Amino acid sequence: MSTARTAWGIGLRTIASDGTDLDAWFPELGLGELPDVAGALGDGSLSLPDRSLSLSKGADERRAVTIEPVALSIDLDAPVASTPDAYLRLHALSHLLVKPNEVSVEGIFAHLPTVAWTNAGPMLPADAARLRPELQRHGIQVQGLDKFPRLTDYVQPEGVRIADASRVRLGAHLAPGTTVMHEGFVNFNAGTLGASMVEGRISQGVVVGEGSDIGGGASIMGTLSGGGTHRISIGARTLLGANAGVGISLGDDCIVEAGLYVTAGAKVQLADAAPTADGRRQAVKAAALSGENGLLFRRNSLSGAVEVVRRQGHGVALNDALHA
Repeated sequence: MSTARTAWGIGLRTIASDGTDLDAWFPELGLGELPDVAGALGDGSLSLPDRSLSLSKGADERRAVTIEPVALSIDLDAPVASTPDAYLRLHALSHLLVKPNEVSVEGIFAHLPTVAWTNAGPMLPADAARLRPELQRHGIQVQGLDKFPRLTDYVQPEGVRIADASRVRLGAHLAPGTTVMHEGFVNFNAGTLGASMVEGRISQGVVVGEGSDIGGGASIMGTLSGGGTHRISIGARTLLGANAGVGISLGDDCIVEAGLYVTAGAKVQLADAAPTADGRRQAVKAAALSGENGLLFRRNSLSGAVEVVRRQGHGVALNDALHA
């Protein structure tokens, strides 16, 4: 019996003048095997069940691209095999069909070309430079040069607030009730598992639990930013203070003091523990505390040492009115 986990998608892909696949949009997708589509047209292309998609296909000479139907099924555990494959994985994450780290993204960068993202859709950067006068006549502006597009250009997540759409990439997993403020950033294959406040940075591979608050300017180290292979998670009702950061996982009901960055190798004094025989405070590397519940990380204002204190009760409580 096959144990492969599969996903399918039906939609449109954009092809550049040199044949490069620029993107793929999948308004219809799901887990399992590809359902029976309407069949093939006389020219060999797919006949899509959604007539509006069929009407959207064709050439866009302004951007030197062609839009064609696409339908495919992928193995979620296999490496990324193509640009449409990569986009289907990103869509599955942003549609909450899978959680971050539950789908392979191995090889994704090799199949995502650097694209000139415009307010009319993607195009090759070289074509954007070559066709600049024509683009200007049509009011088309380049808004970025990147491998990943904005989430909201492809998926409109339900029950979510995003103050600045340019700071959330396609492939972000945003649970209903999540608020991403203007300075918040959420990468692909990362996000929230419940209602959360995001005013800081959620890096690739990071998940944030229900009721947690990532404070303004705060940063969570991901696997793409020097964090190695350790996938960091933030538990429920946990507060990462403004301009703070972590290179370890935090459990439920934890607090990291504003301005304090706790790396895995940082020496942390156990403020609640009995002193050693020579009167010194016991200390451990922060990595030894990774994932534990009910911890308060702070910096001693007199000695400058990083301390950890066991705390009781719940952590932060979000403002219900902001996350309704």
